[in-house]
Amino acid sequence: MSVDAATMIVSAGGLLVTLGAALIAGFAWVIKRIDGVEYRLTGRIDDVEQKLTDRLDSVDQKLTDRLDSVDQKLTDRIDSVDQKLTDRIDGISGELTEVRITVARLEEGPPRHLILSR
Repeated sequence: MSVDAATMIVSAGGLLVTLGAALIAGFAWVIKRIDGVEYRLTGRIDDVEQKLTDRLDSVDQKLTDRLDSVDQKLTDRIDSVDQKLTDRIDGISGELTEVRITVARLEEGPPRHLILSR
């Protein structure tokens, strides 16, 4: 083997080792960079998730308070209407009793007096 051929083989081997090392270093750099981006994105996603959770909790609380308020207003209003109807029905019931008594007296006819003779 000539010196030129040996030099070419050693040079080609050195080139392959250099390219291999560069390739490994490039992959290591890409992996490190991806890990950094993943870490930052994870942090941002966690922040956005926390903000959304807080916002949803706030909206949920507002809606719950509002629904409770409407429920209380409706309950009060229904109770008021129920009391008014109960009072009216009781009043009509009393008047109906008076009408029944009057009708019963009219159906009897004139009052009969018993005269006792001795």
